[in-house]
Amino acid sequence: MALKQDIVLAVSAIQTEKKLFLFNVDAKYPSFECDIENFEINVNGSPTWYQYFLCGVKGILETLPTETPPRGAQIVVDGNVPQSAGLSSSSALVSAAALAIAAVYDLKIPKEKLANLCAASERYIGTQGGGMDQAIAFLASEGCAKYIEFCPLRTTDIMLPREAVFVIAHSLVELNKAATSDFNCRVVECRLAAQLLGKIQGLTWREVRTLGDVQKQLELTLSDMVTLVKNSFHEHPYSKEEIAQTLGVTIDDLVDNSLTLNTSHVNDFKLRHRALHVYEEAIRVQKFCDICNNKDKDSLVKLGQLMSESHESLKNLYECSHPKLNKLVNLVKDVCFGARLTGAGWGGCVVALLTSENVQKFMDLLKNEYYKDLLRNNAKPWDEVIFATSPHSGATIYKD
Repeated sequence: MALKQDIVLAVSAIQTEKKLFLFNVDAKYPSFECDIENFEINVNGSPTWYQYFLCGVKGILETLPTETPPRGAQIVVDGNVPQSAGLSSSSALVSAAALAIAAVYDLKIPKEKLANLCAASERYIGTQGGGMDQAIAFLASEGCAKYIEFCPLRTTDIMLPREAVFVIAHSLVELNKAATSDFNCRVVECRLAAQLLGKIQGLTWREVRTLGDVQKQLELTLSDMVTLVKNSFHEHPYSKEEIAQTLGVTIDDLVDNSLTLNTSHVNDFKLRHRALHVYEEAIRVQKFCDICNNKDKDSLVKLGQLMSESHESLKNLYECSHPKLNKLVNLVKDVCFGARLTGAGWGGCVVALLTSENVQKFMDLLKNEYYKDLLRNNAKPWDEVIFATSPHSGATIYKD
């Protein structure tokens, strides 16, 4: 679901100049300008805010016919999506940028196509993300969650229990996922697991990129895939040599075909753990949707249990949690139905499910037991640290 927080752009097209001028309301983010036909996206180190913006710009420009005259723009950026908190601030900025430049060029692009375009263009920053964040940014509907499917992208409204309230709590551990290899390493491990599983099952493994590809080609249920993973992979990590030998390729071929630039140094891959998490998480998603659609008795209890199971899997199988996230989840387990990390992990936020009458109790508990000392030296506004939310709508354009 989409949060109530947003990124807002004021956009003015410039017909007489080919330059892009970017300004941020927050003074800590420097202004930037470039030729709209000639700019580079720096993928080294920790990207600046405008590098993410340029990803969205590039995505739109690449859709234009070559004979399209360039148009400049002045754009002012404001927003209140917490940064590096696992709440998709980078994807929101990329998506907002793409929508703005599409408007500058008077393009009418379906939201599904925009979501796919933004998912692809965000990878210019160096992270090998999927398309979930961009899909919800464009396709979210107020008052309901979304079940998102890919290939092709399609969404289904999921009506949450009327009494459900979600509270977001920031661990105050920040991570820019483009500045480390952790995120891409998990993507690569899932890709390698899919390719190895495909090879074992007699598929054309070079055409396999995701664990979903394997399931689709084998025409098996998610439960069947869990069993297949347990029977196919050993517990201990796989080395590059073992994977290359099983696939029948050289190490160099493996690196070129399956790894990324910032994961080429990794030597150990936990294929069983990552694949089990992916397939079991997909089962939990299906159960979550079924509980909501069937309006099960004690639905909040059941949904909360799924969220708690998800966090345990993210902690133990996918290994993308953080001690501070685990502490938050443990602290709130008696005052909510369930909680889990949200976003990429390694820091950021947890999301907890509860009812409105328990929100204040929940917040008071964390204020006294978690934030009391941490916030003494942290200047974050309280409403960026912990807040209640409900599903909101996705991106839109307002014209003067």
